[in-house]
Amino acid sequence: MHQPADERERGVRIRETQASYNSGSQNARVWTEEWAAQWLYCPNCGTGRLTRFTANLPVADLFCDSCSDQYELKSKKGEFGAKIANGAYGKKIERLTSNTNPNFILLKYNLDRRMVLSVCMIPKHFFTPDIVEARPPLGPHARRAGWIGSNIVISHIPDAGRIYLVRDGVVTPKELVVSAWQRTRFLRDADSNARGWLLDMMKCLDQLGRSEFDIGDAYSFERFLSQKYPNNSNVKPKIRQQLQYLRDRGYLEFIGRGRYRLTV
Repeated sequence: MHQPADERERGVRIRETQASYNSGSQNARVWTEEWAAQWLYCPNCGTGRLTRFTANLPVADLFCDSCSDQYELKSKKGEFGAKIANGAYGKKIERLTSNTNPNFILLKYNLDRRMVLSVCMIPKHFFTPDIVEARPPLGPHARRAGWIGSNIVISHIPDAGRIYLVRDGVVTPKELVVSAWQRTRFLRDADSNARGWLLDMMKCLDQLGRSEFDIGDAYSFERFLSQKYPNNSNVKPKIRQQLQYLRDRGYLEFIGRGRYRLTV
């Protein structure tokens, strides 16, 4: 059930804070972190609230006070592009294999109006080394010469991995957010290699642009997947395996005669 308009307005407004910095980006960081801690809940468990860490961690800003899932907040005045600058490449790759790898929060705001325009969450089970891109090392004259940063290539993430809590200033009902999150939580049980195949299959299905498809449509991505996984000489059986796995986990519905339907 949607919130009334006045509640939606309160829910996306950034509360004034006593903190004041010379840098507009520093002020925005404080405002948006306070807003997130005040308004956001944890869609992983559906019951916890997000709390700010007392000291900044390298790759996390908030944590759930119930299930302890961690969240990294990225805020921006404009639209997020295909890539998001992140921290040190080595640490990010290392963190991907840990239980404390954070989920992402992408928050778009209007600083003049003190308004949050959109909040998109990306669950951590959509992160694999494949979406982390190393940036060129800093030059020899830089203060941190040789340091290698990273980019998160969010354009590689399937549509199901972008869950909006606020979109165009309108709050999404909590039950829909939690349902969308839980729909793909099975990915957490897959190891990195298996998850990579599943995410690639999900991304391929997104490209079809329709909710129903047949096995031939899935096979049309054989060349792409063969190039990505050159050591696999049985890509068609692998595609069928991925479809069956996604069906068994409720992401797809088999409707007969080689046809499938996305469940949402």
